[in-house]
Amino acid sequence: MNRKNSFSSRRRYALALVIATSGLALTACGGADDIRTEGTTTAAVPGDQSSAGSEKKGTGPDKLLWMGDSIGEAQAPALGAALKAGGVEFKSVAAAGGGGVIGEMAAPTWESLPKELASFKPDVVAYQITTFDWGTPQEQRTAYERLAKTVNDAGAELVMVSAPPFKVDDFYKPHAAAIGTAPKSAKSVADQRPDSVHFLDAAPLWGTDSAAAKAQRSKDGIHSCQQGSAAFAQWFGKELNALYSYAPAAADQWATGAWTAEKVYGKFGCS
Repeated sequence: MNRKNSFSSRRRYALALVIATSGLALTACGGADDIRTEGTTTAAVPGDQSSAGSEKKGTGPDKLLWMGDSIGEAQAPALGAALKAGGVEFKSVAAAGGGGVIGEMAAPTWESLPKELASFKPDVVAYQITTFDWGTPQEQRTAYERLAKTVNDAGAELVMVSAPPFKVDDFYKPHAAAIGTAPKSAKSVADQRPDSVHFLDAAPLWGTDSAAAKAQRSKDGIHSCQQGSAAFAQWFGKELNALYSYAPAAADQWATGAWTAEKVYGKFGCS
Protein backbone atom coordinates (compact mmCIF):
# COMPACT_ATOMS: atom_id res chain seq x y z
CA MET A 1 0.00 0.00 0.00
CA ASN A 2 1.46 3.43 -0.94
CA ARG A 3 1.65 6.26 1.58
CA LYS A 4 -1.31 8.11 0.09
CA ASN A 5 -3.59 5.10 0.38
CA SER A 6 -2.26 4.37 3.84
CA PHE A 7 -3.09 7.90 4.97
CA SER A 8 -6.55 7.68 3.46
CA SER A 9 -7.21 4.37 5.20
CA ARG A 10 -6.00 5.84 8.47
CA ARG A 11 -8.43 8.76 8.14
CA ARG A 12 -11.34 6.43 7.36
CA TYR A 13 -10.39 4.25 10.30
CA ALA A 14 -10.06 7.25 12.59
CA LEU A 15 -13.53 8.38 11.56
CA ALA A 16 -14.88 4.93 12.38
CA LEU A 17 -13.43 5.14 15.88
CA VAL A 18 -14.72 8.62 16.61
CA ILE A 19 -18.19 7.64 15.42
CA ALA A 20 -18.00 4.39 17.38
CA THR A 21 -17.43 6.28 20.58
CA SER A 22 -20.26 8.67 19.79
CA GLY A 23 -22.94 6.07 20.40
CA LEU A 24 -23.60 4.89 16.84
CA ALA A 25 -24.04 1.25 15.92
CA LEU A 26 -21.33 -0.50 13.89
CA THR A 27 -20.25 -3.96 13.02
CA ALA A 28 -17.56 -5.64 15.06
CA CYS A 29 -14.04 -4.73 13.98
CA GLY A 30 -14.82 -3.41 10.54
CA GLY A 31 -13.40 -0.26 9.05
CA ALA A 32 -15.27 2.91 8.20
CA ASP A 33 -17.10 1.17 5.37
CA ASP A 34 -18.71 -1.18 7.91
CA ILE A 35 -20.37 1.53 9.96
CA ARG A 36 -24.15 1.28 10.19
CA THR A 37 -25.36 4.59 11.53
CA GLU A 38 -28.57 5.01 13.45
CA GLY A 39 -29.36 8.68 13.02
CA THR A 40 -27.49 11.37 11.14
CA THR A 41 -24.54 12.27 13.31
CA THR A 42 -21.22 13.33 11.84
CA ALA A 43 -17.85 13.74 13.49
CA ALA A 44 -14.66 15.57 12.65
CA VAL A 45 -11.43 13.62 12.29
CA PRO A 46 -8.58 15.16 14.29
CA GLY A 47 -4.97 14.15 14.01
CA ASP A 48 -3.22 12.03 16.62
CA GLN A 49 -3.25 13.82 19.94
CA SER A 50 -1.11 13.12 22.97
CA SER A 51 -2.69 12.87 26.41
CA ALA A 52 0.52 14.10 28.04
CA GLY A 53 -0.19 17.00 30.33
CA SER A 54 -3.91 16.34 30.54
CA GLU A 55 -5.55 17.64 33.68
CA LYS A 56 -8.22 15.67 35.44
CA LYS A 57 -11.64 17.25 35.51
CA GLY A 58 -14.08 16.48 38.28
CA THR A 59 -13.34 14.42 41.35
CA GLY A 60 -12.73 11.02 39.78
CA PRO A 61 -9.86 8.63 40.56
CA ASP A 62 -6.25 9.78 40.36
CA LYS A 63 -4.91 6.31 39.52
CA LEU A 64 -6.77 3.32 38.13
CA LEU A 65 -5.42 -0.25 37.98
CA TRP A 66 -7.11 -2.41 35.34
CA MET A 67 -7.41 -6.18 35.83
CA GLY A 68 -8.75 -8.90 33.56
CA ASP A 69 -7.88 -11.58 31.06
CA SER A 70 -7.14 -11.31 27.32
CA ILE A 71 -10.52 -9.64 26.74
CA GLY A 72 -9.44 -6.95 29.18
CA GLU A 73 -6.03 -6.86 27.54
CA ALA A 74 -7.68 -5.92 24.23
CA GLN A 75 -9.70 -3.20 25.93
CA ALA A 76 -6.74 -1.76 27.83
CA PRO A 77 -5.17 0.40 25.06
CA ALA A 78 -8.38 2.33 24.45
CA LEU A 79 -9.22 2.52 28.13
CA GLY A 80 -5.77 3.80 28.96
CA ALA A 81 -5.90 6.44 26.23
CA ALA A 82 -9.32 7.65 27.35
CA LEU A 83 -8.46 7.82 31.04
CA LYS A 84 -5.09 9.47 30.48
CA ALA A 85 -6.81 12.09 28.31
CA GLY A 86 -9.07 12.68 31.30
CA GLY A 87 -6.14 13.15 33.66
CA VAL A 88 -6.16 9.70 35.28
CA GLU A 89 -2.99 7.62 35.60
CA PHE A 90 -3.65 4.15 34.22
CA LYS A 91 -1.96 0.79 34.47
CA SER A 92 -3.15 -2.53 33.09
CA VAL A 93 -2.25 -5.92 34.52
CA ALA A 94 -4.79 -7.76 32.36
CA ALA A 95 -3.21 -11.04 31.32
CA ALA A 96 -3.82 -13.32 28.36
CA GLY A 97 -4.64 -16.83 29.54
CA GLY A 98 -5.17 -15.73 33.12
CA GLY A 99 -5.87 -12.67 35.19
CA GLY A 100 -8.61 -14.29 37.25
CA VAL A 101 -8.96 -14.64 41.01
CA ILE A 102 -10.49 -18.12 41.36
CA GLY A 103 -8.83 -21.52 41.53
CA GLU A 104 -5.32 -22.64 40.65
CA MET A 105 -5.17 -20.44 37.55
CA ALA A 106 -5.44 -17.41 39.83
CA ALA A 107 -2.15 -18.06 41.63
CA PRO A 108 -0.17 -15.56 39.52
CA THR A 109 -2.78 -12.89 40.21
CA TRP A 110 -2.61 -13.32 43.96
CA GLU A 111 1.18 -13.33 43.85
CA SER A 112 1.48 -10.11 41.84
CA LEU A 113 -1.51 -8.06 43.02
CA PRO A 114 -0.14 -6.97 46.43
CA LYS A 115 3.04 -5.79 44.71
CA GLU A 116 1.09 -3.83 42.11
CA LEU A 117 -1.05 -2.21 44.77
CA ALA A 118 1.99 -1.25 46.81
CA SER A 119 3.98 0.16 43.89
CA PHE A 120 1.28 1.84 41.75
CA LYS A 121 -0.90 2.92 44.67
CA PRO A 122 -4.22 3.16 42.79
CA ASP A 123 -7.28 4.66 44.39
CA VAL A 124 -9.54 2.59 42.13
CA VAL A 125 -9.00 -0.98 40.95
CA ALA A 126 -11.26 -2.15 38.12
CA TYR A 127 -11.62 -5.90 37.70
CA GLN A 128 -13.41 -7.22 34.65
CA ILE A 129 -14.76 -10.70 35.35
CA THR A 130 -12.64 -13.13 33.39
CA THR A 131 -13.50 -16.10 31.26
CA PHE A 132 -11.63 -18.19 33.83
CA ASP A 133 -13.66 -17.30 36.93
CA TRP A 134 -14.81 -20.89 37.26
CA GLY A 135 -16.19 -22.37 40.45
CA THR A 136 -19.36 -22.69 42.44
CA PRO A 137 -21.20 -19.49 43.37
CA GLN A 138 -19.78 -19.79 46.87
CA GLU A 139 -16.23 -20.20 45.55
CA GLN A 140 -16.77 -17.17 43.36
CA ARG A 141 -18.09 -15.08 46.22
CA THR A 142 -15.18 -16.13 48.42
CA ALA A 143 -12.68 -15.08 45.76
CA TYR A 144 -14.39 -11.77 45.08
CA GLU A 145 -14.58 -11.06 48.80
CA ARG A 146 -10.85 -11.73 49.05
CA LEU A 147 -10.26 -9.37 46.12
CA ALA A 148 -12.40 -6.69 47.73
CA LYS A 149 -10.58 -6.98 51.06
CA THR A 150 -7.17 -6.95 49.41
CA VAL A 151 -8.00 -3.86 47.37
CA ASN A 152 -9.78 -2.03 50.19
CA ASP A 153 -6.98 -2.78 52.66
CA ALA A 154 -4.60 -1.12 50.19
CA GLY A 155 -6.70 2.03 50.35
CA ALA A 156 -8.48 1.64 47.01
CA GLU A 157 -12.05 1.07 45.94
CA LEU A 158 -12.95 -1.92 43.79
CA VAL A 159 -15.09 -1.73 40.67
CA MET A 160 -16.09 -5.12 39.24
CA VAL A 161 -17.35 -5.18 35.66
CA SER A 162 -19.24 -7.96 33.93
CA ALA A 163 -17.52 -9.48 30.92
CA PRO A 164 -18.90 -8.95 27.43
CA PRO A 165 -20.76 -11.85 25.84
CA PHE A 166 -18.30 -14.18 24.14
CA LYS A 167 -18.39 -17.38 22.13
CA VAL A 168 -18.65 -20.36 24.48
CA ASP A 169 -16.66 -22.87 22.43
CA ASP A 170 -15.60 -26.40 23.32
CA PHE A 171 -12.98 -25.04 25.73
CA TYR A 172 -15.52 -23.03 27.71
CA LYS A 173 -18.57 -25.30 27.48
CA PRO A 174 -17.67 -27.38 30.58
CA HIS A 175 -17.61 -24.13 32.56
CA ALA A 176 -20.68 -22.47 31.07
CA ALA A 177 -22.65 -22.62 34.31
CA ALA A 178 -19.87 -20.91 36.29
CA ILE A 179 -19.44 -18.27 33.60
CA GLY A 180 -23.14 -17.55 33.95
CA THR A 181 -23.12 -17.22 37.75
CA ALA A 182 -19.96 -15.12 38.07
CA PRO A 183 -21.64 -11.71 37.54
CA LYS A 184 -24.32 -12.51 40.13
CA SER A 185 -21.65 -13.60 42.59
CA ALA A 186 -19.69 -10.40 42.02
CA LYS A 187 -22.77 -8.24 42.47
CA SER A 188 -23.64 -9.97 45.73
CA VAL A 189 -20.22 -9.07 47.11
CA ALA A 190 -20.55 -5.47 45.94
CA ASP A 191 -23.95 -5.23 47.58
CA GLN A 192 -22.36 -6.11 50.91
CA ARG A 193 -19.74 -3.32 50.63
CA PRO A 194 -21.58 -0.43 48.95
CA ASP A 195 -19.13 2.19 50.18
CA SER A 196 -16.01 0.57 48.76
CA VAL A 197 -17.03 -2.03 46.15
CA HIS A 198 -19.14 -1.46 43.07
CA PHE A 199 -20.52 -3.70 40.34
CA LEU A 200 -21.11 -2.55 36.77
CA ASP A 201 -23.29 -4.55 34.41
CA ALA A 202 -21.97 -4.00 30.88
CA ALA A 203 -24.95 -5.68 29.19
CA PRO A 204 -26.46 -2.32 28.16
CA LEU A 205 -23.30 -1.74 26.11
CA TRP A 206 -22.66 -5.21 24.69
CA GLY A 207 -26.02 -6.95 24.84
CA THR A 208 -26.09 -10.64 25.71
CA ASP A 209 -25.54 -12.33 22.32
CA SER A 210 -21.90 -12.67 21.33
CA ALA A 211 -22.88 -13.18 17.67
CA ALA A 212 -24.89 -9.96 17.46
CA ALA A 213 -23.39 -6.80 15.98
CA LYS A 214 -23.94 -4.99 19.29
CA ALA A 215 -21.42 -7.27 21.01
CA GLN A 216 -18.64 -5.97 18.74
CA ARG A 217 -16.60 -9.16 18.95
CA SER A 218 -13.63 -9.86 16.69
CA LYS A 219 -13.46 -12.74 14.26
CA ASP A 220 -12.80 -15.18 17.10
CA GLY A 221 -16.09 -14.29 18.78
CA ILE A 222 -14.33 -13.49 22.06
CA HIS A 223 -12.24 -10.33 21.95
CA SER A 224 -12.94 -6.79 20.78
CA CYS A 225 -11.13 -4.88 18.09
CA GLN A 226 -10.34 -1.17 18.22
CA GLN A 227 -13.92 0.04 17.73
CA GLY A 228 -15.35 -2.20 20.42
CA SER A 229 -12.56 -1.28 22.81
CA ALA A 230 -13.16 2.42 22.16
CA ALA A 231 -16.89 1.98 22.78
CA PHE A 232 -16.10 0.27 26.08
CA ALA A 233 -13.70 3.04 27.10
CA GLN A 234 -16.35 5.68 26.57
CA TRP A 235 -19.01 3.66 28.38
CA PHE A 236 -16.66 3.02 31.30
CA GLY A 237 -15.85 6.72 31.54
CA LYS A 238 -19.54 7.52 31.89
CA GLU A 239 -19.86 4.89 34.61
CA LEU A 240 -16.93 6.44 36.48
CA ASN A 241 -18.72 9.76 36.18
CA ALA A 242 -21.75 8.25 37.90
CA LEU A 243 -19.62 6.78 40.68
CA TYR A 244 -17.04 9.51 41.24
CA SER A 245 -18.15 12.63 39.34
CA TYR A 246 -15.26 11.99 36.94
CA ALA A 247 -15.50 14.06 33.76
CA PRO A 248 -14.41 11.90 30.79
CA ALA A 249 -12.39 13.45 27.99
CA ALA A 250 -14.18 13.91 24.68
CA ALA A 251 -13.65 11.04 22.27
CA ASP A 252 -11.88 13.22 19.72
CA GLN A 253 -9.11 13.79 22.28
CA TRP A 254 -8.07 10.14 22.38
CA ALA A 255 -9.97 7.86 19.97
CA THR A 256 -7.59 8.29 17.04
CA GLY A 257 -4.32 7.97 18.94
CA ALA A 258 -1.37 5.63 18.57
CA TRP A 259 -3.10 3.00 20.73
CA THR A 260 -5.09 1.89 17.66
CA ALA A 261 -1.93 0.29 16.27
CA GLU A 262 -1.15 -1.79 19.37
CA LYS A 263 0.05 -5.30 18.53
CA VAL A 264 -2.65 -6.92 20.63
CA TYR A 265 -5.24 -6.23 17.94
CA GLY A 266 -3.27 -8.07 15.30
CA LYS A 267 -3.62 -11.28 17.30
CA PHE A 268 -7.37 -11.17 16.89
CA GLY A 269 -7.53 -10.42 13.17
CA CYS A 270 -8.34 -6.74 13.64
CA SER A 271 -7.46 -4.45 10.77
